[in-house]
Amino acid sequence: MRMPAPLILPVLGLGLAATLWAVATLLLATETPILAHFAPMEAVRPLAALIVDPLMWDHIGVSLQRVAVGLVVALAIGVPLGILTGVSRVFAQTTTPLFQFLRMISPLSWMPIAVMVLGVGDAPVYFLLAFAAVWPILLNTAAGVAQLDRNWLMLARSLSATRFETLFRVVLPGIVAHILSGVRLAIGIIWIILVPAEMLGVSAGLGYFILDARDRLAYPDLMAAILIIGALGFALDYAARWLYQHWLHKR
Repeated sequence: MRMPAPLILPVLGLGLAATLWAVATLLLATETPILAHFAPMEAVRPLAALIVDPLMWDHIGVSLQRVAVGLVVALAIGVPLGILTGVSRVFAQTTTPLFQFLRMISPLSWMPIAVMVLGVGDAPVYFLLAFAAVWPILLNTAAGVAQLDRNWLMLARSLSATRFETLFRVVLPGIVAHILSGVRLAIGIIWIILVPAEMLGVSAGLGYFILDARDRLAYPDLMAAILIIGALGFALDYAARWLYQHWLHKR
């Protein structure tokens, strides 16, 4: 059975990466024997067991829930601020330096402060994920407002549309593609921040599982979890990309 042509190159790329991974661990294991536990075959062995393990799915569910909450909070903050930045020159000039300053601070820098203020648990994780995700949503929303066709806004005014009607009938439908683009970028950032954020004393999640596997010296489990994290991140990005393309084709 021949492989479909669109899959040949991706499979070749993955195969090349796996080969380089195997060669690298083989060579480095001569100097550091413990690295033999991180080889591809060592990671694949526990992978099947972890995939069907209900406990692993509990960790995955908790992590996905945190991603969803962080993204919703980022949307609730980023979209209104992005619209305000796009429609108000005074607001944009006042806040842009502040936003750019905050955007360039690594979310992980806030970890100690988040724990001190919010305590141990989900709250600091939600804060870190939302802080990381809000900037691409805010900036893409503002860019979408700036690129709106002004004729549509003038038409809304000529029809005596209220600000509420203009916002929900003209502005928001016109910037959905930009918001979805920001959401895709935000998901990528959230997924990167998630694992270290889940090392803040929580008792579940993929980040917690990696720490637990390290403490148990279960290095194959650790590598298998990393593969699961990569696969889930790929699936989330694919879903966001599909939603963006679906909206573009729908218009």
